Amino acid sequence: MGPKKTKKSGGTKKGRKAEKLRLQQEEEERKRQEEEEAQLQAQEEAARLEKERMLRERMAQLEAKDQERRESELAELSSLEHKFLSAEQWKAESRANAKWEHYLCCDGSPDPAVVQEVNTFISLWCDDPNKDIQLVMEKGEEVLNLIEKLQFLLLDTPPSEMSEKAALQYQECILGLQILLHQKYNGATEELLQNADMYKDSASGNMQAVIKDRNVTFCLWANLTKHMRTKTQMFCGAQHGFELPRSLAGDSVAVRILHTHYDHLSPLWLWCHSLPEPQSSENKDLTQLANDKVEESEEEEKKAREEPSMAAEEGECSEGRKSVLSFEENSTAEIKESEEETEKKSEALGMPSEVQDPPMLEERKEEEMVTADEICIVDLQQFFPVGGVYHIDALQLPPQVIKVKGWTMVKVLDDGLEAYPYPPGEAEDATPPPIQITLKLPDHVVYFVDPVVARWDPVGQQWRTDGIRNVVYERQKKRITFQLGTFSAVTLLQDAHLNMPYQAWELRPTGVDEALLAVTTGFATIQIQMKDNQCMLSSVVMEEEDLLSHITGKWLSPVVLRAVLKKAGVNIFPGEVSHSYVSVNKKAALAELGAYQQMALLAPAFAFAWSKWNLEASPEQVVFKVSEHLNPDSAQAWSLYLFNGQRAQKLKITESSEAFSEELEDESEFHSTLYHMLKDFASKEAMEKVERGSFLFIDVVYQLLLATRVLTYS
Repeated sequence: MGPKKTKKSGGTKKGRKAEKLRLQQEEEERKRQEEEEAQLQAQEEAARLEKERMLRERMAQLEAKDQERRESELAELSSLEHKFLSAEQWKAESRANAKWEHYLCCDGSPDPAVVQEVNTFISLWCDDPNKDIQLVMEKGEEVLNLIEKLQFLLLDTPPSEMSEKAALQYQECILGLQILLHQKYNGATEELLQNADMYKDSASGNMQAVIKDRNVTFCLWANLTKHMRTKTQMFCGAQHGFELPRSLAGDSVAVRILHTHYDHLSPLWLWCHSLPEPQSSENKDLTQLANDKVEESEEEEKKAREEPSMAAEEGECSEGRKSVLSFEENSTAEIKESEEETEKKSEALGMPSEVQDPPMLEERKEEEMVTADEICIVDLQQFFPVGGVYHIDALQLPPQVIKVKGWTMVKVLDDGLEAYPYPPGEAEDATPPPIQITLKLPDHVVYFVDPVVARWDPVGQQWRTDGIRNVVYERQKKRITFQLGTFSAVTLLQDAHLNMPYQAWELRPTGVDEALLAVTTGFATIQIQMKDNQCMLSSVVMEEEDLLSHITGKWLSPVVLRAVLKKAGVNIFPGEVSHSYVSVNKKAALAELGAYQQMALLAPAFAFAWSKWNLEASPEQVVFKVSEHLNPDSAQAWSLYLFNGQRAQKLKITESSEAFSEELEDESEFHSTLYHMLKDFASKEAMEKVERGSFLFIDVVYQLLLATRVLTYS
C-alpha cells in the first residue's frame, strides 16, 4: 500500500506542473495577442489620423483654392445670369408692344390696361336691355376674354411696373365683370322662362331647353303642366338631370342647371377671409431676385435668402392684392362701393337671389370664428375645384308672354328673376325630401380620384361639404349622382396635392434651345416641352392612356400653361403653404433658387434628374443627377452633385450606394457655382452650347422649375 501512495502523489505533482505550464503559455499567448492587437490598433489609429490629417489638408487646400477663384467664378456666372435680365427686358418690351398693337387695332374692345375703358365697357353693357340668350353668351365670351387678360396682366406685370392702387383697380374690374356677367345670365334666364312655351317638350308638355357654348351650358326646365309623369328629368343635350321633390310637382317652379366651365366663386372665399391666393406670384418674386443677382452679384447670398413663393393659377391675382370694392350696377364713373354692397353683389354669383339680404361683413366674421373648426368647410389651399361650377337653382316661373293681334305683352316684375324657396319656410314639423342631382362630368378635365362634392354657402362665402349625401361616382361613364338638402351652386373638388410629392422628374435637352421636363407622379407622367419663350403640354399618360388631347401640342406661355393644366385637374404646381399638406424635405431658398437658376443656364447641354439622396441631404443642400446630353439619342451617364447655393461638389456615391455620403468624387474639387463644377468634366462643345443658349429659352426653363419646385416636392 505504501509504494502506491507515493506513486499517486508524484503523478499529482506532475499534473499540477503541466497545468501550470499550460496556463502560463496561455497567458503569454494572450499577452502576445493583446500586444499585437494593440500594435495593430495603434497602426490603424495612426493611419486613420494620418488619413484625416491628409483629408483635412486636402479639404483646406480645396477650400483655399475655391476661395481664391470664387470672385472670378461668380463674376463669370454673373455675366451668364444677365440672360435673366435680358428676358425681363424683352418681356417688358413685349408688354409695351401689346398695348401699342391694341391701340392700333381699333376693334372696339377695351384695353385691359386702361381702367377707364374697362369701366366704360361695364357701364355700357349694364345699360343694354337686350336679354337674348345668344347675344348674352357671345358678349359673355368677350367678357371672359377680358377677365383673362386682366388676370394675366396682374400675373405677368412685375410689382415695379404696377402700383398697389393700380392692382386693386384691376381686381375691382375683374370682380365687376364677373358679377355683371352672372346678372346678365340671370336676365337671359328670365327671358327664356317668359317664353317657356317656345321650348315645350311634346312628350311631357313642360319646358325643357339646353343651350350651350364653349364657356357655359344652360339647362332649363319649367313645370308648365303642373303634372309630372316622371320624377326624374334629364336634359338629353347635356346629360344632366334632377328629381323634383313631390311637394313641388304642382307648383309654378322652374329648375336651372347653369354649368359655367370657369369658377368665379372660389376667389370670393379668399377675399372674404383675407387669405393670400393659393399659388401666388412666387415666380415673379424669385425672378426679381435673379435680376438683383445679376446687378449685384456680391450680395447674392443675402438677397437669395428670401423664401420662394409659388406660381399663380388662372383667375387669381398676386399675393397681397385683395379686392374690397366691386361694380355698381348703374355707375358710369369709377367703381365705388361699400364693402356691404360688394357682399350683396358677390352673393348674386351664387344663385339668382337678388332679393336676399346677406349679413354684414362683421357678422359673417363672427360666424366664421364659431365655425372655423368645422370639417365641412372646404380649405381652398388644400382642395381646388375641377370642371367649373354648377349653379343649381329653383326659380319662380315668371308671367308668360302673351301675344295678341301681333302685340307681345308680358308683365314685368320689379324684382326680376326670383328664387323659389326650398325647403319651404312652413315645413317645420318634417324634414323636406332632398333633391337628387345627376351631373355629367366634362370630358376636358381629369379626376385622378373620386371627386368631392361641395356646395356654395353665399352667406359665409365658402364651399361646404355638409348637406350633401348619397354620392355615387361612375368613373367609366364620368357621371356623378348625389342628393342636396337645398338648391345651391355645387362644384367637384380634388386634393390639390394628390400628385405630390413627385416620384421622379427629369429635365433634358431635345434640340437647340429645346428641352423636355417630365414629372412622374403617383397617377400619371406629365411631359412639358419648352422652346424659345413658350412651352406646351406634350403628354399626360395615366395607365398607358393619353389624356387632355385637347390642350396637348399647343404652345403657351408658362403662366397660361400652369393655369390650363390646373383647370384641367392636373396640378403639379405647389402653393405657398403646400409644405403643410405634403411630407417633404423643405429646402432652403438659397440652395433651391440657386440650383434652378444654374440648371436653367446649363439646360441647353445638360440633363438633370431626380435622386433619392435629395431626401437624405439636409434642408440647406440639394442633390440631383447630371449628365452631359448633346445627342438626344445617346445613353446618359449620370453623376451625382450636391449644391447648397454657395458651393457645388461632385459626389462619390451613386444611386445604388448603401448610404448617403458627402465624400467627393476622386480627383474632383469644390466650386462656388454648379456651372464651374460641371465645366471641370464637360466637353468644350457642351460649354459652348451653354454660352450660346437663348435667354428666352433659359427663362422659360427657369420659370417651370420654379413652378414645379422639383427639388423640394420630389
